[in-house]
Amino acid sequence: MSPHLRPACFFLLFGLLSAPSPLVAELPAGLQQNAPNTNTEAVRALRHQDPQWESVKLHLPDPATATEEQLETVADVLRARRFPEDALDYYLYALRRGGSNVMLLNKIGVTQLELRHTGAARTYFQRAIQLQKKDPVAWNNLGAVEYMDGRFSSSISDYSRAIKLDKRSAIYHSNLATALFEEKRYKDARAQFKIALQLDPEVAHHDGTGGLTAHMLSPEDHARYCFEMARLYAELGDETNMLHYLTIASEGGFDVLGEMRSDTTLERYRKDTRVLLLVQNAKALRSGRASIGDTPNNVPPLPPIQPN
Repeated sequence: MSPHLRPACFFLLFGLLSAPSPLVAELPAGLQQNAPNTNTEAVRALRHQDPQWESVKLHLPDPATATEEQLETVADVLRARRFPEDALDYYLYALRRGGSNVMLLNKIGVTQLELRHTGAARTYFQRAIQLQKKDPVAWNNLGAVEYMDGRFSSSISDYSRAIKLDKRSAIYHSNLATALFEEKRYKDARAQFKIALQLDPEVAHHDGTGGLTAHMLSPEDHARYCFEMARLYAELGDETNMLHYLTIASEGGFDVLGEMRSDTTLERYRKDTRVLLLVQNAKALRSGRASIGDTPNNVPPLPPIQPN
Protein backbone atom coordinates (compact mmCIF):
# COMPACT_ATOMS: atom_id res chain seq x y z
CA MET A 1 0.00 0.00 0.00
CA SER A 2 1.13 3.51 -0.67
CA PRO A 3 2.15 5.58 2.35
CA HIS A 4 0.37 8.85 1.41
CA LEU A 5 -2.48 11.32 2.10
CA ARG A 6 -3.83 13.72 -0.52
CA PRO A 7 -3.79 17.56 -1.05
CA ALA A 8 -7.21 19.18 -1.29
CA CYS A 9 -9.90 19.56 1.09
CA PHE A 10 -11.72 17.44 -0.50
CA PHE A 11 -9.63 14.83 0.86
CA LEU A 12 -12.53 12.36 0.98
CA LEU A 13 -12.88 13.22 4.64
CA PHE A 14 -16.03 12.84 6.66
CA GLY A 15 -17.12 15.21 9.43
CA LEU A 16 -17.61 12.50 12.03
CA LEU A 17 -18.27 12.67 15.76
CA SER A 18 -16.46 10.27 18.05
CA ALA A 19 -16.04 9.27 21.90
CA PRO A 20 -13.13 8.10 24.05
CA SER A 21 -11.51 5.08 22.44
CA PRO A 22 -11.57 1.87 24.50
CA LEU A 23 -7.87 1.51 23.71
CA VAL A 24 -6.72 4.85 25.15
CA ALA A 25 -4.83 3.06 27.91
CA GLU A 26 -2.88 1.13 25.28
CA LEU A 27 -1.46 4.20 23.54
CA PRO A 28 2.28 4.87 23.74
CA ALA A 29 3.45 7.02 26.60
CA GLY A 30 2.72 10.68 25.96
CA LEU A 31 -0.16 10.03 23.54
CA GLN A 32 -2.97 9.17 25.96
CA GLN A 33 -3.94 12.78 26.65
CA ASN A 34 -4.29 13.40 22.92
CA ALA A 35 -6.81 10.65 22.21
CA PRO A 36 -9.97 12.00 20.51
CA ASN A 37 -12.63 12.80 23.08
CA THR A 38 -15.75 12.44 20.96
CA ASN A 39 -18.53 9.95 20.27
CA THR A 40 -16.70 7.26 18.30
CA GLU A 41 -18.91 4.40 19.46
CA ALA A 42 -22.07 5.95 18.02
CA VAL A 43 -20.40 6.34 14.62
CA ARG A 44 -18.93 2.84 14.84
CA ALA A 45 -22.39 1.38 15.53
CA LEU A 46 -23.78 3.25 12.53
CA ARG A 47 -21.05 1.89 10.26
CA HIS A 48 -21.71 -1.62 11.54
CA GLN A 49 -25.18 -1.42 10.00
CA ASP A 50 -23.47 -1.77 6.62
CA PRO A 51 -24.28 -5.31 5.37
CA GLN A 52 -20.61 -5.99 4.57
CA TRP A 53 -19.69 -5.68 8.26
CA GLU A 54 -21.26 -9.08 8.97
CA SER A 55 -18.86 -10.78 6.56
CA VAL A 56 -15.88 -8.68 7.65
CA LYS A 57 -16.22 -9.38 11.36
CA LEU A 58 -16.20 -13.14 10.80
CA HIS A 59 -12.55 -12.91 9.70
CA LEU A 60 -11.23 -10.64 12.46
CA PRO A 61 -8.41 -12.39 14.38
CA ASP A 62 -8.12 -12.60 18.14
CA PRO A 63 -5.84 -9.70 19.18
CA ALA A 64 -4.48 -11.85 22.00
CA THR A 65 -3.05 -14.50 19.65
CA ALA A 66 -2.58 -12.81 16.25
CA THR A 67 0.86 -11.63 15.20
CA GLU A 68 1.63 -7.94 14.80
CA GLU A 69 1.75 -8.44 11.00
CA GLN A 70 -1.70 -10.03 10.98
CA LEU A 71 -3.13 -7.26 13.13
CA GLU A 72 -1.70 -4.55 10.89
CA THR A 73 -2.98 -6.27 7.75
CA VAL A 74 -6.47 -6.54 9.23
CA ALA A 75 -6.36 -2.85 10.11
CA ASP A 76 -5.38 -2.02 6.51
CA VAL A 77 -8.35 -4.03 5.23
CA LEU A 78 -10.73 -2.37 7.68
CA ARG A 79 -9.58 1.06 6.50
CA ALA A 80 -10.02 0.08 2.88
CA ARG A 81 -13.53 -1.20 3.67
CA ARG A 82 -14.37 2.14 5.36
CA PHE A 83 -14.38 0.96 8.98
CA PRO A 84 -11.76 3.43 10.31
CA GLU A 85 -12.74 3.20 13.98
CA ASP A 86 -12.18 -0.56 13.98
CA ALA A 87 -9.00 -0.08 11.94
CA LEU A 88 -7.64 2.18 14.68
CA ASP A 89 -8.24 -0.55 17.25
CA TYR A 90 -6.24 -3.09 15.26
CA TYR A 91 -3.42 -0.66 14.47
CA LEU A 92 -3.13 -0.02 18.20
CA TYR A 93 -3.18 -3.76 18.93
CA ALA A 94 -0.32 -4.17 16.42
CA LEU A 95 1.59 -1.30 18.00
CA ARG A 96 1.17 -2.86 21.44
CA ARG A 97 2.47 -6.18 20.10
CA GLY A 98 5.68 -4.50 18.96
CA GLY A 99 4.90 -3.63 15.36
CA SER A 100 7.03 -1.21 13.33
CA ASN A 101 6.56 1.97 15.35
CA VAL A 102 7.16 4.63 12.70
CA MET A 103 5.04 2.93 10.05
CA LEU A 104 2.20 2.22 12.45
CA LEU A 105 2.31 5.71 13.91
CA ASN A 106 1.92 7.09 10.40
CA LYS A 107 -0.97 4.78 9.61
CA ILE A 108 -2.71 5.60 12.88
CA GLY A 109 -2.20 9.32 12.28
CA VAL A 110 -3.54 9.13 8.72
CA THR A 111 -6.62 7.25 9.95
CA GLN A 112 -7.16 9.91 12.61
CA LEU A 113 -6.78 12.55 9.91
CA GLU A 114 -9.43 10.83 7.77
CA LEU A 115 -11.74 11.14 10.77
CA ARG A 116 -10.75 14.82 11.13
CA HIS A 117 -9.12 14.20 14.52
CA THR A 118 -6.33 16.62 13.63
CA GLY A 119 -5.05 17.01 17.19
CA ALA A 120 -4.56 13.27 17.63
CA ALA A 121 -3.13 12.93 14.10
CA ARG A 122 -0.56 15.67 14.76
CA THR A 123 0.61 13.92 17.92
CA TYR A 124 1.17 10.60 16.14
CA PHE A 125 3.09 12.22 13.28
CA GLN A 126 5.23 14.24 15.69
CA ARG A 127 5.97 11.04 17.61
CA ALA A 128 7.01 9.34 14.34
CA ILE A 129 9.38 12.22 13.60
CA GLN A 130 10.85 12.00 17.09
CA LEU A 131 11.64 8.33 16.44
CA GLN A 132 12.94 8.92 12.91
CA LYS A 133 13.73 12.53 12.08
CA LYS A 134 14.42 11.76 8.42
CA ASP A 135 11.11 10.04 7.72
CA PRO A 136 9.63 11.94 4.71
CA VAL A 137 6.23 10.28 5.14
CA ALA A 138 5.77 11.69 8.65
CA TRP A 139 6.85 15.19 7.53
CA ASN A 140 4.39 15.05 4.63
CA ASN A 141 1.61 13.84 6.91
CA LEU A 142 2.36 16.54 9.46
CA GLY A 143 2.06 19.01 6.59
CA ALA A 144 -1.39 17.61 5.82
CA VAL A 145 -2.47 18.28 9.42
CA GLU A 146 -1.24 21.86 9.23
CA TYR A 147 -3.00 22.26 5.87
CA MET A 148 -6.30 21.06 7.29
CA ASP A 149 -5.93 23.43 10.23
CA GLY A 150 -5.34 26.34 7.85
CA ARG A 151 -1.67 26.80 8.80
CA PHE A 152 -0.52 26.95 5.19
CA SER A 153 2.91 28.44 5.88
CA SER A 154 3.73 25.62 8.30
CA SER A 155 2.27 23.13 5.84
CA ILE A 156 4.57 24.43 3.07
CA SER A 157 7.56 24.07 5.39
CA ASP A 158 6.68 20.46 6.30
CA TYR A 159 6.00 19.43 2.70
CA SER A 160 9.28 21.03 1.62
CA ARG A 161 11.08 19.03 4.32
CA ALA A 162 9.49 15.82 3.01
CA ILE A 163 10.58 16.65 -0.56
CA LYS A 164 14.13 17.36 0.60
CA LEU A 165 14.20 13.84 2.04
CA ASP A 166 12.47 12.22 -0.94
CA LYS A 167 12.32 14.14 -4.23
CA ARG A 168 10.66 11.27 -6.13
CA SER A 169 7.25 11.37 -4.45
CA ALA A 170 4.57 12.86 -6.71
CA ILE A 171 2.23 13.20 -3.74
CA TYR A 172 4.66 15.39 -1.78
CA HIS A 173 4.99 17.78 -4.73
CA SER A 174 1.23 17.74 -5.29
CA ASN A 175 0.56 18.50 -1.63
CA LEU A 176 3.09 21.32 -1.66
CA ALA A 177 1.45 22.74 -4.77
CA THR A 178 -1.95 22.77 -3.06
CA ALA A 179 -0.58 24.59 -0.02
CA LEU A 180 1.18 27.11 -2.27
CA PHE A 181 -2.10 27.65 -4.09
CA GLU A 182 -3.79 28.54 -0.79
CA GLU A 183 -1.11 31.20 -0.32
CA LYS A 184 -1.94 32.49 -3.85
CA ARG A 185 1.54 31.59 -5.07
CA TYR A 186 0.08 30.31 -8.32
CA LYS A 187 3.28 30.22 -10.36
CA ASP A 188 5.10 28.22 -7.68
CA ALA A 189 2.07 25.94 -7.30
CA ARG A 190 1.99 25.16 -11.02
CA ALA A 191 5.69 24.38 -10.96
CA GLN A 192 5.16 21.81 -8.20
CA PHE A 193 2.12 20.31 -9.92
CA LYS A 194 4.19 19.99 -13.07
CA ILE A 195 6.85 18.02 -11.20
CA ALA A 196 4.15 15.85 -9.63
CA LEU A 197 2.65 15.05 -13.05
CA GLN A 198 6.06 14.23 -14.48
CA LEU A 199 6.62 11.77 -11.63
CA ASP A 200 3.10 10.33 -11.80
CA PRO A 201 0.69 11.40 -14.58
CA GLU A 202 -2.20 9.95 -12.55
CA VAL A 203 -1.40 11.75 -9.30
CA ALA A 204 -4.48 13.98 -9.57
CA HIS A 205 -6.74 10.94 -9.76
CA HIS A 206 -5.61 8.90 -6.76
CA ASP A 207 -8.35 8.78 -4.11
CA GLY A 208 -6.11 9.38 -1.09
CA THR A 209 -7.37 6.41 0.92
CA GLY A 210 -5.31 3.61 2.43
CA GLY A 211 -1.57 3.47 2.98
CA LEU A 212 0.67 5.74 5.01
CA THR A 213 0.75 9.01 3.12
CA ALA A 214 -1.75 11.82 3.29
CA HIS A 215 -2.71 13.27 -0.10
CA MET A 216 -4.80 16.44 -0.21
CA LEU A 217 -6.87 16.62 -3.39
CA SER A 218 -7.74 20.23 -4.13
CA PRO A 219 -8.01 23.54 -2.32
CA GLU A 220 -11.13 25.29 -1.09
CA ASP A 221 -11.22 27.65 -4.08
CA HIS A 222 -11.78 24.72 -6.39
CA ALA A 223 -12.81 26.74 -9.45
CA ARG A 224 -9.61 28.81 -9.40
CA TYR A 225 -7.61 25.65 -8.77
CA CYS A 226 -9.14 24.04 -11.86
CA PHE A 227 -8.29 27.10 -13.98
CA GLU A 228 -4.66 26.86 -12.84
CA MET A 229 -4.65 23.14 -13.66
CA ALA A 230 -6.05 23.96 -17.12
CA ARG A 231 -3.22 26.44 -17.61
CA LEU A 232 -0.67 23.82 -16.61
CA TYR A 233 -2.10 21.23 -19.01
CA ALA A 234 -2.07 23.87 -21.76
CA GLU A 235 1.64 24.38 -21.10
CA LEU A 236 2.11 20.63 -21.39
CA GLY A 237 0.17 20.49 -24.66
CA ASP A 238 -2.58 18.29 -23.19
CA GLU A 239 -5.72 19.89 -24.60
CA THR A 240 -8.03 17.11 -23.37
CA ASN A 241 -7.24 17.75 -19.72
CA MET A 242 -7.05 21.50 -20.35
CA LEU A 243 -10.65 21.53 -21.61
CA HIS A 244 -11.74 19.24 -18.78
CA TYR A 245 -10.42 21.60 -16.11
CA LEU A 246 -11.70 24.69 -17.92
CA THR A 247 -15.15 23.10 -17.90
CA ILE A 248 -15.06 22.48 -14.15
CA ALA A 249 -13.73 25.99 -13.48
CA SER A 250 -16.47 27.55 -15.61
CA GLU A 251 -19.18 25.43 -14.01
CA GLY A 252 -17.88 26.63 -10.65
CA GLY A 253 -18.53 30.25 -11.66
CA PHE A 254 -14.97 31.21 -12.55
CA ASP A 255 -14.66 33.88 -15.28
CA VAL A 256 -12.71 31.65 -17.65
CA LEU A 257 -12.84 33.92 -20.71
CA GLY A 258 -11.98 37.02 -18.69
CA GLU A 259 -8.93 35.39 -17.13
CA MET A 260 -7.83 33.91 -20.44
CA ARG A 261 -7.69 37.39 -21.97
CA SER A 262 -4.65 38.32 -19.86
CA ASP A 263 -3.02 34.88 -19.75
CA THR A 264 -0.23 34.36 -22.27
CA THR A 265 -0.63 30.56 -22.20
CA LEU A 266 -4.42 30.34 -22.56
CA GLU A 267 -5.16 33.50 -24.56
CA ARG A 268 -4.82 31.69 -27.90
CA TYR A 269 -7.67 29.36 -26.87
CA ARG A 270 -10.01 32.21 -25.94
CA LYS A 271 -11.91 32.10 -29.26
CA ASP A 272 -11.64 28.36 -29.67
CA THR A 273 -15.14 27.01 -30.40
CA ARG A 274 -14.63 24.23 -27.85
CA VAL A 275 -13.94 26.78 -25.12
CA LEU A 276 -16.84 29.02 -26.14
CA LEU A 277 -19.16 26.02 -26.08
CA LEU A 278 -18.07 24.81 -22.64
CA VAL A 279 -18.48 28.33 -21.21
CA GLN A 280 -21.98 28.66 -22.69
CA ASN A 281 -22.94 25.23 -21.36
CA ALA A 282 -21.59 26.12 -17.92
CA LYS A 283 -23.63 29.33 -17.87
CA ALA A 284 -26.74 27.41 -18.85
CA LEU A 285 -26.03 24.83 -16.15
CA ARG A 286 -25.54 27.47 -13.46
CA SER A 287 -28.74 29.27 -14.44
CA GLY A 288 -30.72 26.05 -14.21
CA ARG A 289 -31.32 25.75 -17.95
CA ALA A 290 -30.50 22.72 -20.01
CA SER A 291 -27.33 22.51 -22.06
CA ILE A 292 -27.45 24.65 -25.18
CA GLY A 293 -27.36 21.44 -27.14
CA ASP A 294 -30.71 20.44 -25.67
CA THR A 295 -32.78 22.73 -27.83
CA PRO A 296 -36.11 21.42 -29.20
CA ASN A 297 -34.59 20.97 -32.67
CA ASN A 298 -31.85 18.75 -31.29
CA VAL A 299 -33.95 16.50 -29.07
CA PRO A 300 -34.64 13.18 -30.81
CA PRO A 301 -38.33 12.23 -31.06
CA LEU A 302 -39.71 9.80 -28.53
CA PRO A 303 -40.19 6.28 -29.84
CA PRO A 304 -43.79 5.32 -30.62
CA ILE A 305 -45.69 3.69 -27.78
CA GLN A 306 -45.96 -0.02 -28.36
CA PRO A 307 -49.32 -1.67 -27.61
CA ASN A 308 -49.36 -4.07 -24.69
